[in-house]
Order: sequence, then structure tokens, then C-alpha cells
Amino acid sequence: MEWIKLIGIFIILLGFLFKLDTIAVVVFAAFATALVSGIPIMDFLEAFGQAFVENRLVTIFLLTLPMIGLSERFGLRQQAVNLIRKIKGMTPGKFLTLYMAIRELAGLLGIRISGHPQFVRPIVNPMTQAAATKYGDISDKDKEELKARAAANENYANFYGQNTFVAASGVLLIAGTLRDLNYDVSEASIVQYSLIVAVIALVLAAISNMLYDRKLAKRYGITKDGDLNNDTDN
Repeated sequence: MEWIKLIGIFIILLGFLFKLDTIAVVVFAAFATALVSGIPIMDFLEAFGQAFVENRLVTIFLLTLPMIGLSERFGLRQQAVNLIRKIKGMTPGKFLTLYMAIRELAGLLGIRISGHPQFVRPIVNPMTQAAATKYGDISDKDKEELKARAAANENYANFYGQNTFVAASGVLLIAGTLRDLNYDVSEASIVQYSLIVAVIALVLAAISNMLYDRKLAKRYGITKDGDLNNDTDN
């Protein structure tokens, strides 16, 4: 009857087949396996709790999702939008360049600002869209392009700025790997060259954002004073 110990796999298959709650199915499958295997309940709970604690960094991500939803529900997004609308002369390109600079500075200081689900979608993208209200009612295509630009600037800043902190995991990995290959390197030297690349990426992104601002201004008829030209055919 050793095959009965595989009941957990059967329970998981049934749970996925009937689209039941994933976490509940996995916990129940583990509990059923422990029972048929003769594992005492207290030993099972101890092993389960130990596994949860050892992998808590993975489960923290699950806790951030409801927090983000509650923040959006109670006005975080709207407050961010209102803030951008109050800043005179703010454009999508200027805002995205500012965000990328802040993102890289945070990386330099070793501060993690999550990423797309936790920050870009609920805050950065709405603020970018709010900065575009100076152009009037923009097309759906331009709105989607603004979403893409918000995500792209996040990727630029995260990718090129993540190794500008001397104790970053990437820096330690690179330094350790090169030392194993008999290269005389230090974490500080890796950060030094990473900073150069991060600055270059920021400058190129700023130029791209500026050119995109000009394209929107030309398309929607913004005058030199920043006013919308209603005579322009969109």
C-alpha cells in the first residue's frame, strides 16, 4: 500500500482540475500525505512552519498584492495623479526621466522599489497618464504607448542601476565569480563601472523621453507657452 502515499499528487491534480484555491489545495494535499504516511500531526505542523519561515521571502510577495489593492482602493492612485496635475509644465517624458533618476538613486543607496506590479502599475503609469492631460484627450494608442514607456523606464533603471550598490547581490556574485577565475577585482571597481553605464542609460532615456514629448506636442498642437492649440487637427 505504499502507493497511497502519493495521494497528495492526486489531490493536487483534482484541485487544479476543478480550479479550487491553490494554496488550500496544496496545504490539504500535504496534510493528507502526512496522515497516510504515519507522520504525527505536530511533526507535520513543525515541518510546515519551518518550510514557511525558510521561504518567507517568496511568500512576502503574496502579501504585497492585497496591500497594493487596498492602497489603490483608498485613493493612493488618485492622490498621485492629483500631485502630477498640480506641477506646472510637467510632461510624460519629464516625469519618466525624473522617475528613472530616482529609481537609479535608490539602487545606488541599496533601496528596492519593488517593480511593475507593486509600483509601476498603481503609481507610475497613472502619474504618467496624468502628465499627458496637458495634451487634451489623447488617443488610445498613445495611452498604451505611455504604459509601455512607463514599464520600459522601470526596466532601464532597474537593470542598469541594480549593481550600483556595493553590497548588491549581483555585485557580490560578479566579484566572486571573477575571483574564482583568478581575476583580481573588487566590489568597488564593479560598482564604479556600473555607475558609468547607469548614467549613460539615464542620459539616453532622457533624450528618448524628450523626443517623445516633442512628438506629442506636435501631434496635439501644444504651443510654446504650453497651451493646447484647439485649431490643430488631431
